[in-house]
Amino acid sequence: MTAPLEELEERLSQLRARLREARRARDTAAASRIRGELREAEAAWEDALDAEVATEAVPGEQQAPSHPPTPRAARTAAPPSQPVPRGKRSAQAAVPVREQVHQSLTLLGAPAAPKLISSVYEAFFSEPLVATKLASLRRDEERSFNAQGYARPYYICSALTHDRLTPARGLLAVSVWPLQRRVIGPLSLRVDFLTHAVGAAEQIQRLTAAGHPPSDAAWQLLRRFALNIPGAYDNDDLDPARVISAARSEAAVHQESDDAERRAAADRARTQLTDSQQLFGAAPLHDALRNARGASL
Repeated sequence: MTAPLEELEERLSQLRARLREARRARDTAAASRIRGELREAEAAWEDALDAEVATEAVPGEQQAPSHPPTPRAARTAAPPSQPVPRGKRSAQAAVPVREQVHQSLTLLGAPAAPKLISSVYEAFFSEPLVATKLASLRRDEERSFNAQGYARPYYICSALTHDRLTPARGLLAVSVWPLQRRVIGPLSLRVDFLTHAVGAAEQIQRLTAAGHPPSDAAWQLLRRFALNIPGAYDNDDLDPARVISAARSEAAVHQESDDAERRAAADRARTQLTDSQQLFGAAPLHDALRNARGASL
């Protein structure tokens, strides 16, 4: 039987505290052992969460017969080019939120806000992604990185402001992206919007070529992009290739200046920030001042 979520969350908290103490004491053997226990507890927490979600009744739908949750090690996420058909959603184990976000960001190719990440997952992948679930994700990822270092293949992290290198408000990114791509300069929001449009259009092209008709939500998403790109959409004729061409043409106008701003900020970040800060941002000035006052008391 899967342990209750509350018990697992308490165990995770205890293990992280023990790991912190082991690292401070430079006890590498203990730290290695605790990391293994922490990974097992995180996997058990994910399985317990999946089991809880799977047993929740959906109004208006008949519940499928109960099956034991799929072990985390055996679970695989559908790649961007091969989304799980919508008709099979109820038969699939829930994908962890961080993996849903990772899939959406990989498709978009640039930092994005939770609302867009949710819309992309709903349009192209196997199940809805509730944007409110993303509220604490970045903080959870930061705590995990500070406790385990690079134990995970990727982390959902922050985009960074180009001037202060603090977390860009409301924008998420993927840790394995180059630092330059995670920096937000004066022109970056527009450049990233165009990158998002290209990502959505290319995904629709891949689905069509593979014989999987894109969903109505996918076309609606592409239309929203196209309506805000000159030359991408005319006379109700929505063509992914045209959207890609128009987006790339405009992006070329901003690319040189945007790249220069991002490169300069990324170079400063590498020399001024710790590994954790390069992923999650430097503390905002008011937080740094408050911490400094507390340390002086």
